[in-house]
Amino acid sequence: MSGKIEFTRNYSDQSTNQGFQFEFYCDRCGTGYRTRFKASAIGKVTGALDAASGLFGGILGRAADLSERARSAGWEKAHDDAFAEAMQELKPDFIQCPRCSSWVCKKSCWNDKKGLCKNCSPDIAVEMAAAQSSRTVEEVWAHSKMAEEDREVLKEENWREGVRATCPECNSPLSDPKVKFCSECGAKIQKDAFCTKCGAKLELGVKFCGECGEKVQKQ
Repeated sequence: MSGKIEFTRNYSDQSTNQGFQFEFYCDRCGTGYRTRFKASAIGKVTGALDAASGLFGGILGRAADLSERARSAGWEKAHDDAFAEAMQELKPDFIQCPRCSSWVCKKSCWNDKKGLCKNCSPDIAVEMAAAQSSRTVEEVWAHSKMAEEDREVLKEENWREGVRATCPECNSPLSDPKVKFCSECGAKIQKDAFCTKCGAKLELGVKFCGECGEKVQKQ
């Protein structure tokens, strides 16, 4: 086995004195895999000696001290071997993006067609579906903000010519844009105007008749 052990930042060491276990996870989605717990033979022996030294002391205590010094080297070597084995076991489930260098899971976060992670090269179909859904939600919220009374006004066929904010005679504010008479001066709010030449109904504010071209006389 090589003296160098390749490692990445996307792992967590769950090892104890009794054995070894490691977790590896995706830098993008956090999905992880955990190796099965592998018991340490050295941990079992030193654990038994520690228990014996606590009960009897003396010779067994000195033996436990010697075993602890042996453990510090032996356990670390066993730990390195277990880590290297775990890397080889779980490495096929991950791949490193050549653009951002993140380690991502092949299952959900790798764009196989582009050879990049989905942060660097998102799935276009997924992004389009998400964009369409987002636009639909925005339209729903925009529609819901319209007051009920405003929607009722828009339902009226003559809303463009029938809604006013002030009285055409005294310019007093109107409490309701649909009132027929001014509450201040009594003037009729919605006046129908007709062309003096052809009799066609005139739209509010026009200067010439749309039927015959006659200039509209101000009333």
